[in-house]
Amino acid sequence: MTRLPSLAAALLVAAAPPALAQDARPFAVGDSLGVRGADGAFQATSPNVTVYGAIYAAESCAYDAERGLIVVPNRGAPQSVQTNDAWVSLVRSDGSVHTVRWIGVQGPGERAGLAPPLVLNEPLGSEIAGGLLTVADRDGGTGPDDPSVGVVRQFDVRTGAPVRSVRVEGAPWLNDVAVADDGTVFATQTGDLGDDPDPSTWRVWRIDPDGAASVVVEGAPLVQPNGIALDPGGRLVVANYGDDAVLTFTRSGKWVKTERAAQAGGDGLVILEDGAKYVSSIAHGGVSRIRPGETAELIARGIPTAASMCYDAGAHQLVVPMNPNHGLAFVPLE
Repeated sequence: MTRLPSLAAALLVAAAPPALAQDARPFAVGDSLGVRGADGAFQATSPNVTVYGAIYAAESCAYDAERGLIVVPNRGAPQSVQTNDAWVSLVRSDGSVHTVRWIGVQGPGERAGLAPPLVLNEPLGSEIAGGLLTVADRDGGTGPDDPSVGVVRQFDVRTGAPVRSVRVEGAPWLNDVAVADDGTVFATQTGDLGDDPDPSTWRVWRIDPDGAASVVVEGAPLVQPNGIALDPGGRLVVANYGDDAVLTFTRSGKWVKTERAAQAGGDGLVILEDGAKYVSSIAHGGVSRIRPGETAELIARGIPTAASMCYDAGAHQLVVPMNPNHGLAFVPLE
């Protein structure tokens, strides 16, 4: 297991924000749908109005059980066009919009002047656990001479304020995240996707609560690892993009077993309390269900670019971001 130096010094902690400069503004999130009148008073959209949309290039989502809302990071413009352009939307279980821009209501040019400052570039995987929204993001990659570095960012799920940011210097980019009860973050590095890929770039990373990062799995049986989650027993489960394997490991990285999805090209991975695993295929557009001890069955199909889905416990359904199709698909569960 390769271990990197502690990155604790890189953490940005919202509980102790920097002193406000004269021209700095306190961090703020966006309002739910509505308008502000001439007197500045906020008027919420009336209940007979339903609004859909707000999703742009979303790669993942997470369910906020406390508010009963789906939290959707939107990637915005790519790094090569505009840095720090991503935002987070809040969506109801029927797909209607609650808040168009919750985190990231400010434009890219305004975010550095907030206290704490906001950085959100191109978020991919996300999860809510321990009162935090955790996302896989990256810095750099603005051009051929600007190396890309994977970053784990965390936000207070109640206030939206940035809590910490950890650069994982050995990872050019991170794909999906899973968060343990003690705050440890596990993240996939999908790595090379070309015709002659380097298996040493296929990794699962561990980021400890103190910011120290280490590789727990590298190479086979990983094949372009994408989705990651923890099963009810606390073990790591990874969905490969490069084949149909769904792999279970101990948290120390020891392989336990391999299951097979109904389609290759895995992206999203959801595991329920009964042990049933759901895997979305971004390559083939289906959702597989793997019940313990059973062969995978395809329970949904034809979902374009079915990315890193989440489980909406309030409505007992899967929510599947459709990436460049700029929307969400909803799959009710039996």
